[in-house]
Amino acid sequence: MSKKLIPAFVLTSVLAGLMTTQVNAAEVIRHKLPNSDFPISLAVEIPPGVTLVNLSGVVPPIADSKADPKTLAAYGDTEVQTVNVLKNIEATLKSLGLSMGDVIKMQVYLVGTPETGKMDFAGFMKGYTQFFGTKAQPKLPTRSAFQVAGLANPNYLVEIEVTAARP
Repeated sequence: MSKKLIPAFVLTSVLAGLMTTQVNAAEVIRHKLPNSDFPISLAVEIPPGVTLVNLSGVVPPIADSKADPKTLAAYGDTEVQTVNVLKNIEATLKSLGLSMGDVIKMQVYLVGTPETGKMDFAGFMKGYTQFFGTKAQPKLPTRSAFQVAGLANPNYLVEIEVTAARP
């Protein structure tokens, strides 16, 4: 039986390929907003080999079962709706083997409140900051928030879509 030598350039190429594989498994990179403590990322970089998971828009469930389900009181204010939507997103992510820390992008649709006709961004932020930028979950997604004329149910003030990254 004859021994065959592996040329050095082939061995080097194989080793380089193995090293590249390790680099491709790198973490998602989140860039902070410069000179800001606002709880979103400026940008998020997704390395090769990471799977993106897009969740459909999530709307609030009824928060007060004693209230008439055809009223805003049944769903709560913007903060309550935000918390309930994010809890549902968290549960869906968990069922997929993911967590809120895996969320890399968020799109938020807010309806103006009946009192002002303007979106309650402060109420949204009170709910949002219970899930993002905390000691328990410091990872921040990129995010956009829009005021929209309405959602599928006239009592919905919040709908949120997210994209998560599965390493």
